[in-house]
Formats: sequence, structure tokens, C-alpha cells
Amino acid sequence: MTRRVLDRVRRAVLRTPLLALGAAAVALAAPALAQTVKVTPLGGVDGEFCPQDRALVFEDPNGMRLLYDPGRTVAGAADPRLGKIDIVLVSHMHGDHVGNAHAKAPNSGTCDKPDTSVSAMPHSSAALIAVAKKAKIVTGSEMPPFFAAKLKANGGNPADSVLTRFGGSVTIGGVRIATVPAMHSNGVDPEYFGGELGRAMKEAGLAGDVGLATGYLLRFSNGLVAYLSGDTGIMADHDLVVRKHYGAMLAVMNIGDGFTTGPAEAAYVINDLVKPASVIASHANEVATSGGKVRAGSKTDSFMKAVKAPVHIPLSGRTMEFDGTGKCTAGC
Repeated sequence: MTRRVLDRVRRAVLRTPLLALGAAAVALAAPALAQTVKVTPLGGVDGEFCPQDRALVFEDPNGMRLLYDPGRTVAGAADPRLGKIDIVLVSHMHGDHVGNAHAKAPNSGTCDKPDTSVSAMPHSSAALIAVAKKAKIVTGSEMPPFFAAKLKANGGNPADSVLTRFGGSVTIGGVRIATVPAMHSNGVDPEYFGGELGRAMKEAGLAGDVGLATGYLLRFSNGLVAYLSGDTGIMADHDLVVRKHYGAMLAVMNIGDGFTTGPAEAAYVINDLVKPASVIASHANEVATSGGKVRAGSKTDSFMKAVKAPVHIPLSGRTMEFDGTGKCTAGC
């Protein structure tokens, strides 16, 4: 074998591991780029978007699972749709978000007549789910002491009630959680207190005060930043904080009107202030779909037509997946 041939063989042998390493690097990078955040609505009726639907489960690519506003459609801590829950997020103390009552089982009611036959008072579904799942409850304002007391009363760890105030954040299991104000009331039903105090407050028409209602900014491990509005009106913070500071790419926006922003106001928030890549409609307070299709002339229909970004409808039980840029890659 000539020296020239030997040199060619030697170079080929040396190149092979480099090529293999390069191919391996590409293979390893591809899954990281493809990782998505999964969002699963837990509504009242499978495949529909109904008046009481609030609850969403977010699953980070690393497996961390967050339940947002369990409300009345999660059928208590035993709801088989919940699976593993690591964090419970509560935007404010109204019963349709924290869960003052709930369905006895998934799909036990109808879209126009939801089942809320099981009382969760004086504890709340949020607290009972957190205890059963050994999850942390993350809230802002003055809500953490309230939930700490409820966790302790139900055999949980009061230290699992975690505070994140406006302008700050906490990171749990690789997900960064920050709160922003929501323009909405946040009274605590006297029935949560019970006893003479609760009776006196109820007779006087008073509610407890736990500070401002909140929205959430979540930064997931794939880079996705999601804004969860809770119940809110239009705020300058939608532009200054949610968009310019946190850079939200996915928004979950309330559209129900009367109690919160209506379709036109919510569309203004999305189009002119937050400007996300995608939006999930929320809190429609109507039978928004029939057979999984948006009803013509509904508030949800009006919102979809007014918004420039893609609007995704949270059909119960149907998982949507979002990449790090806020684009829906599956299930939408």
C-alpha cells in the first residue's frame, strides 16, 4: 500500500468520529427545539367550551404540571383527568376560579346546565386538590396566609402556600412564576370563615379582603412565556409589564363581558397591548361551542373575528401544544 493510500485511510478514520459526533449533536439538539408546553382544558363537557370553564393544566417539557384556576368544572381532587399536579395557581377568590363547588364527576352536567352539586366550602377545591396532590399553591397579594390556613386545616403543609408578589417571581421545578395585577375584585365569601364571624359578615353583606386579584406570567423551560389574565379589565400593565418586560408569547384571555373584559375590549388588549403570537380564549360565560365548533354570533365568535393573532378554543380534554415562540404545533 502506497504512502498516499495510507494517508487517505488515516484521514477517513479521523473524520469518521467527527462526523458521528456532529450527527449526534444535531440529533440531541432536535428534540430540545421540538419540546412543547402542553395545555389541557378541564371543562364541564368533553370537546366543548362551556360557561363555567376556567381550569387549564399546563405541562412543562420537564414534566412539571400546573393547574390554573380549578373552578367548578374540576370534579374535586379525585378527578381522574388531573393526574400529577405539582402547582396550583389561583388568580382570585371568586368561586368560579378557586372552586366553591364542583361537579360530582367529569361530564356529569351539560354545557348549558353545569353540575355544581358538590360543595367545597369552607375549604375550596384549590386547597383540597393541593393537599391531595401534595402540591404547592402559588398566589400573590394577601392570599397566601388564607391558603396556608386551609392547607393546615386539611392535613397539608402550610409552607406549601407560596407567595409571589408583583414585581417578583419564584421558580419551582424549572418554571418561573410571576404575578401581575388584574383589574378585578377579590372578595372572600364569608362562608370560608364560618362561625359567628362568617354569619355577621354575611348578614352585613361584607366579604373578606385579600388584596388585588392577580394574573400570572409563566416562563417554561422551552422558553415559552405565557400570560394568564385571570379576570381583568384593560390595564396599561398589559403593554408596559406583560409585553415589554416579560415578553408574553401566549395569552390566556378572559372575554366574558359584564364581570371582565368583553370581546371587543379583550381584542384590544391582545391586538394593541400584549401582542402575543397566540391566544387561548377563556371565561366566555356562554355556551361557546356546539359539537366542538364555535357558535356563530357568540361572544367567542366575535372575539375570534376581532383578534389578529391565532385564537385557540379550549375544548375540554383536548390537549394543545405550544413551542417556545408561542406557536401551536398540535391539538389546535
